[in-house]
Amino acid sequence: MDCSFTLEHIKLNTWEFKTHINKVTFAPLVVSTLFILLTSLLAHCARRVVQKVVKEPFVRLLFEEAIAAAELCGCCFELIVVADNFGVATYAIFLFALTIWWSLNWGDATACPYTHIEDVIEGKGDIRKALLKTWAELTGGILVFKYVQMYWALEISETHKDKAFEDCKADLQVPVIYGAVVEGIATCLCRLASRGLGDLNPRFATAIDSFIGTSLVVAAFDYSGGYFNPVLATSLKAGCEGHTMLEHAVVYWIGACAGSLLSVYVYKLPAIQKFVRGSSVANGDSIWAEKED
Repeated sequence: MDCSFTLEHIKLNTWEFKTHINKVTFAPLVVSTLFILLTSLLAHCARRVVQKVVKEPFVRLLFEEAIAAAELCGCCFELIVVADNFGVATYAIFLFALTIWWSLNWGDATACPYTHIEDVIEGKGDIRKALLKTWAELTGGILVFKYVQMYWALEISETHKDKAFEDCKADLQVPVIYGAVVEGIATCLCRLASRGLGDLNPRFATAIDSFIGTSLVVAAFDYSGGYFNPVLATSLKAGCEGHTMLEHAVVYWIGACAGSLLSVYVYKLPAIQKFVRGSSVANGDSIWAEKED
């Protein structure tokens, strides 16, 4: 028997087996990545068209809010696929990168209703405009599912098989009150971090904010799903099996909005303001944007 031939044959079969495994494993991830890139590109183009065509600032902002919400929800529909098939760690990497992209490209749009409530509380906006922005965000977030469904129906990868028309399941894994508390506390921490970073203005503030937000999402993932955004939660999970619409509203609307409002008042506490003001004038290391080594 030709041992050298047998050895080469075994190596060839092993290489082909590994190649097959890699294709089976990573091809669906490539498909998901391409969908997320396509969604972001379409949203970017739509945003540019609106900025050129719509002249009235507030009407333009309404369109931008709808586009931002559609982009957010469209990408997060696919992130559910990523999390289910490739784990929370892969999901977190995608979310971290996307959060940075959104921060750099959305401009004044937030795709999140409680930021408008904060503006009303702080005298930076009125209720009518806050409601209109929320309506625009809900419109974009809900309508985008048809776009996602069309893509899933193509079943380009195994991870999309039967996905377009399957019954969804709620992510809430704890009692409703606990879920509302999780969403509320995490939202409060997210907003406190964003406010602090906005005032302190450190280098890499966007990346730091994204890291904090992503970490909190991962921490809450197995409890409430970690949405921290009523529009996102409504687009992805309203009406899903596992909770009623009232329970959904309590967790993802009341819980998140309560956490956001709490952050407004907590941030004004003397201890926090002393820390922020002290950090902004103290000599420090080069993490701060306007400081020298």
